[in-house]
Amino acid sequence: MADAPTDASREGAAGTPAGEVRDALSWEKPAFNREILRRYDRPGPRYTSYPTANLFHEGFTAGDYEAAVLASDREAPDRPLSIYVHLPFCGTPCTFCACNVIWTHKRDRDAWYVDLVGREIERVSALLSRGRKVVQLHWGGGTPTHTPAPILARLVDYLRANLDFADDIEMGIELNPREIDPDHLEVLQRCGFNRASMGVQDLDKQVQAAVHRIQTKDQTAAVLEECRERGFQSINMDLIYGLPHQTKESFARTVDEIARLGPDRIALFNFAYLPQMFRHHRAIDPATLPSPDTKLDILELAIEGFTEAGYVYIGMDHFARPDDELTVAMSERTLTRNFQGYSTRLGCDMLAFGVSAISQVGRCYAQNHKTLEGYEPRVARGEIPTERGILLTDDDVLRREVIRRLMCHFVVVKSEIEGKFGIDFDRDFADGIRALEPMAADGLVALGDDRVTVLPLGRLLVRNIAMAFDAHLKPATQAGFSRTV
Repeated sequence: MADAPTDASREGAAGTPAGEVRDALSWEKPAFNREILRRYDRPGPRYTSYPTANLFHEGFTAGDYEAAVLASDREAPDRPLSIYVHLPFCGTPCTFCACNVIWTHKRDRDAWYVDLVGREIERVSALLSRGRKVVQLHWGGGTPTHTPAPILARLVDYLRANLDFADDIEMGIELNPREIDPDHLEVLQRCGFNRASMGVQDLDKQVQAAVHRIQTKDQTAAVLEECRERGFQSINMDLIYGLPHQTKESFARTVDEIARLGPDRIALFNFAYLPQMFRHHRAIDPATLPSPDTKLDILELAIEGFTEAGYVYIGMDHFARPDDELTVAMSERTLTRNFQGYSTRLGCDMLAFGVSAISQVGRCYAQNHKTLEGYEPRVARGEIPTERGILLTDDDVLRREVIRRLMCHFVVVKSEIEGKFGIDFDRDFADGIRALEPMAADGLVALGDDRVTVLPLGRLLVRNIAMAFDAHLKPATQAGFSRTV
């Protein structure tokens, strides 16, 4: 197992030396106990937000979002910004997809859409103090590289004309090796992009055919190599376990190949088969999906393979090199979580643009209209295209912080929460602590006098542990979530 970075001894986000919580930030990999994993495997949130997106409602309006942006700007005019842009177009339908995607072989709407997003950027940025710096930018989809390179450059122009970019800005984009033109990476490099994430999912040909995503290892390797040659600082690869026809043996080959390619980060997601929510999932024959036992085999071998290759297990489904910013942020307890997953930029307002994009500003989440038919006319009229959202209560803000620390750092130091929010942790979270007691008996979590610590056996079940602090979770609402293992 690789050693922890030397800067793990720096002070944490709350001013507490990271060494004081070193026991909770052990670099050992998650522990496996199949009986425990099976018993706790149930639907549950991934906590990319709290409250979760199923609680967003249409009573939260564009006016509410505008008021939240103005209030946050008054409260903290120097607070940094994180920007997300959703580019929904994609050339081919992958049957595992759970993203908001518009499938089309044509590219005639890309320029029109980018101009729409540009108008939204102009509308929202006019609410901000000019001095606020954008420290992070991410483009997702869909397939951002479905959009021709010159049109992507136009989108960067819209952003730079309306927002101030920090000198050390982190600029990331999701790449599809099957939909990259020869000039894409050159233009992205010239525009300042320095991070890339590639969907791979699985390198096995039978699995790829079953999910309608044929992508050779050579295609993937070629894009990785060109990104490196062009100076991209960090490259992530996404994998999925639980896809049709996957076996322990076939996925072991994928793990070996990805480890040899050596991306800086790896995301390993559990496939959530939800045909009732995603019509294209119905194209998958459920008889071809791996059994629960096989899925555990695949998960275990992947964790073994990547940790043996020198990666550190981050959060619940990510791996990173020991010197990667994600790893350092976990050890320093500055790691955070948002709708793009784990992030190193804590304390930002996130402004999100485009169809279905979700902003997180101050005490609110705001989601744009999820269809072009809903999004376009509102932007054309100069309106903010909010469809739904939620304004957080004081209790929501408190619980969000507790859940974030569990999901990102595997530890909650009670005295830190008490000092920040003026509460008595054991009194105010008595129900949550009682809910954790069976998990403590099973060795998933340690309930100490001054901290709640996720143990190695509980790392794969950190969603279950976080659920103990979720005041909104009801059994009737859990069926819409993916399973926790």
